[in-house]
Amino acid sequence: MSILMDTQLNQYLPVLMLLFVAANFAVGTLAVSVLLGKSGRRTQTKDIPYECGMLPQGESNARLSIKFYLVALLFVLFDIEVVFMYPWAVTFKELARTDLALGLGGMLSFLGIVFVGYLYAVKKRAFDWKS
Repeated sequence: MSILMDTQLNQYLPVLMLLFVAANFAVGTLAVSVLLGKSGRRTQTKDIPYECGMLPQGESNARLSIKFYLVALLFVLFDIEVVFMYPWAVTFKELARTDLALGLGGMLSFLGIVFVGYLYAVKKRAFDWKS
C-alpha cells in the first residue's frame, strides 16, 4: 500500500515544482521591479487618459444604451454559431460517407434552434437602434 501511495504522490511532484517556480518568478519579478525601477511621482498630468494627443473632453465613463449591450451579446451569440459550424463543415464529406442523415440532421436542428432565437430577437425588437 505504501509503495502505491509513494508512486501516486510522486506524480504530483512536477506540478508542485511548477507551482513553486511560477510563484517565485512572480514574486521575484515584482521585487526586482521595486528594487531597480525608478520611483517617480505621479502627477495630475500623468493620470489623465491619453486620447491621440487631444485633451479629454466630457465624462470618461459615459453611459451607453442597453441596446448597445444587447446587440453586442447577440453578435457574440451568432458569432459562436460559426465556431460550431466550421468543424462540422470541414468533416462533412467524411460524415456524409458514414451517416449523411445524422450529420445533416444534427446541423439542421442546430440551425433551427439558432433561427428560433433569431426570430425571438426580431420579435423583441432587439435589433432596433431607434427605440
